[in-house]
Amino acid sequence: MTQASPLSLPRRAIKLFFRSKWRPDVWTLLLIGAIVYVWFRPPAWVSEERRTVPDAQVTLLDGRVVHLEQLRGKVVLVNFWATWCPYCRHEMPAMAEFYRDYRGKGFEILALSQDVEPATIAGFMTREAYHFPAAMVDASNSAAFGSVNRLPTSFIIDKQGKVRHKISGQVHYSRLKGLVEPLLAED
Repeated sequence: MTQASPLSLPRRAIKLFFRSKWRPDVWTLLLIGAIVYVWFRPPAWVSEERRTVPDAQVTLLDGRVVHLEQLRGKVVLVNFWATWCPYCRHEMPAMAEFYRDYRGKGFEILALSQDVEPATIAGFMTREAYHFPAAMVDASNSAAFGSVNRLPTSFIIDKQGKVRHKISGQVHYSRLKGLVEPLLAED
């Protein structure tokens, strides 16, 4: 009796699957579609808020110090994330694209990582070619925004320094556009 190579077993299984008479019904296709949709665009909960953020200090990876007060007059996305978080990594390209498109219109990002080592964050940002400001989370950041117990979590701050939206979950380009554009248009 000859033993099949490990590579031939998956091929045979795939051939058997496609030769079978199994035909998915509409409900099965809808379920598969829903699973794929949630995997690539998981739900996020957006809450409306109108609270002033106390001035917090953020030390960026390059050593510059930014106070939230300095960003008044801009709409700011403060994103709590980590390199080990798959949904955080999935939302980063959309954030980078939105930053490129809206930075010149008065939009800014502060990506606050919950990683342990700054070198991990710096390596990730360089490797992925993300050019928005990133920093480590510290006690003053956490106190300013309240407890963040889910990653990713983002806050959108208006030009007057008030948190207008809290997003618990992943952001994507169209969600950012819908939340940020009206704030950019305000005086």
